[in-house]
Amino acid sequence: MSENKENNKLQRKLKPRQMNMIAIGGAIGTGLFVATGSSISTAGPGGSMVAYAIIGIAVYFVMTALGEMATYRPVPGAFETYSTDYIDPAFGFAMGWNYWYCSAMTVATELVASAIVMKFWFPNSSSVMWSAIFIVLLLALNMFSAGIFGEAEFWFAGIKVVTIIIFLVVGVLMIIGVFQSESPGFSNWTLDEAPFVGGGFAVFSIFMVAGFSFVGVEATAIAAGECVNPEKTVPKAINSVFWRILLFYIGAIFVVATLIPYTNPDLLNADIDNVAVSPFTIIFEKSGIAMAASVMNAVILTSILSCGNSTLYSASRLLYSMSESGKSPKFLGKVSKSGVPVFAVFFTALTACLCFLTSLDSDSAVYTWLYNATGLTGFLTWFGVCICHLRFRKGFKVQGKDLAELKYKSKLYPFGTWYSLIICTAVILGQGYYAFTSSGVDWYGVLVAYIGLPIFIALYVIRKIVKKTKIIPADKMDLSKNPIQQDGQPKVG
Repeated sequence: MSENKENNKLQRKLKPRQMNMIAIGGAIGTGLFVATGSSISTAGPGGSMVAYAIIGIAVYFVMTALGEMATYRPVPGAFETYSTDYIDPAFGFAMGWNYWYCSAMTVATELVASAIVMKFWFPNSSSVMWSAIFIVLLLALNMFSAGIFGEAEFWFAGIKVVTIIIFLVVGVLMIIGVFQSESPGFSNWTLDEAPFVGGGFAVFSIFMVAGFSFVGVEATAIAAGECVNPEKTVPKAINSVFWRILLFYIGAIFVVATLIPYTNPDLLNADIDNVAVSPFTIIFEKSGIAMAASVMNAVILTSILSCGNSTLYSASRLLYSMSESGKSPKFLGKVSKSGVPVFAVFFTALTACLCFLTSLDSDSAVYTWLYNATGLTGFLTWFGVCICHLRFRKGFKVQGKDLAELKYKSKLYPFGTWYSLIICTAVILGQGYYAFTSSGVDWYGVLVAYIGLPIFIALYVIRKIVKKTKIIPADKMDLSKNPIQQDGQPKVG
C-alpha cells in the first residue's frame, strides 16, 4: 500500500470499449429480463411502453447532464464532488452516503439473487454458500486494477447485449409468423382493456420498477475518473445509453406484449424465483429454442454478476472520493500500487454480507427486503444530479465563463434537466400512494415506500448542523477543472 500522497491516486486504465459496455451494462439487468412481465400485466402493452419511455427519457437527460459535468471535470466522486462544490458540502455528504448505501444494498440484493438463480440447477444447495462464492468472485474482479474490472464488465455486458439482440430478432420473426404456424399479429394490443390497462395510475405505479431497472447507468460518470481520455470517451458512452435503452427496453416490451397477452398469469408471476415464467424464457420456448429456461437462467446470472461487479466498483470509488474530501474515514482512501482503493472495496463488500441473512429467513423474503431498502435511493441520486447541473450552469453564467469550455453539452438544456427533475420529484413524493387506501393507511407500505427519503434528509440536516455548512453562492463556486497533466498522464483525484 503506498503511503506517498502523490502515488495514492487512482489510475486511468479503462478503455473506450470498456466504458461503452459499462454504460450499457448499468442499464440492463433483471429489471429487463424479469420485471417487464409484471409491468405489462399491470399497465398493459401501451401503458408499460409509455412508462418505460417516460423514465428512459428522464434517465437520458440525467446522463447528459452528468456527462457534461463529468467531461468538464472527470473525478472519481462524480456527483458527490459536484454536489459539494456547486450546492452545499452537506448536500454532497448526503448524496455520497445515499449512493453508497444504495450501492452496498444493491450488491447484497444481487448476491441473494445469484443464490436464487443457482437453485434452478441445484435446488437443495445452500444459499449462503453461493453468496459467499460470488462475493469472493466480485472481490477478485475489483481488487487488482480498474482494467481487470473493465474487462470483466465488457464481457458480462456483452453477453446481455447479444442475448437481447437475438431475442429481438427471434421475436420479430415470430410476429411475422416465421417460427410459429399462427402469429397473433397485433391482437394482444386490442385485448379487453388493452393497450392501456388501469389508466394513468397504472402507468405511474410502474415508474419505480422502470427506474430501478435503469439504476446503475450513472456508473459511467464515476468511471470517468479512471478512463483514458475522458473528454472523448465519456460523451461517446453517454450518447450510446439512450438509443440502447430505447431499442432494448422499448423493443423488448413491444415484442413481449405482442406475442403474450397481458392477461397471461405467467407475466404477473414472473420473478427471480422462477425463471421459467420470465417473458424472455416463454418466447424462446415458443420459438423452439432448446433448453430455453437454462439458457436464460445463465444469462440472468451473468446479468446479476455484471450489476454486482459495476455497483461494487462505483461504491468503492465513491468512498475513495469522500475520504479525500473528509466525508468518510481516511483509511478508505488508501490505494494499492495498481490504483485500487482496497479498503473501500472491502468495506462495501462487508456491508453487502447482509446477503447472508438468508440463513435466518427465506431467499425471497430477504431479496424483497433488500430490494425495498434501495427503492428511492436511485431517484434521489438523479434528483441531486439535476440540481447540481442547474447550479453548475448558473455558476458558469454568473462567473462569465464561456460555454465553449464545455467539450460536451447536455441535450435540450434547460428543458431536459427540468424534465428529469420533475419526473424524479413526482416519483419520490408519489410512489407510495398505494399505501393510502380508502380503508386507512398501510403504515408498513409507507415505510417500505419512503424509507430512503428520511435517511437522505437526516444525512443532510445533521451534517449541515455539525459542520455549519452553507449553500455556495454561484459566484463563489469552484468551477476549476480537474488537474490534467502529471508526467504526461492525467492526474486523478
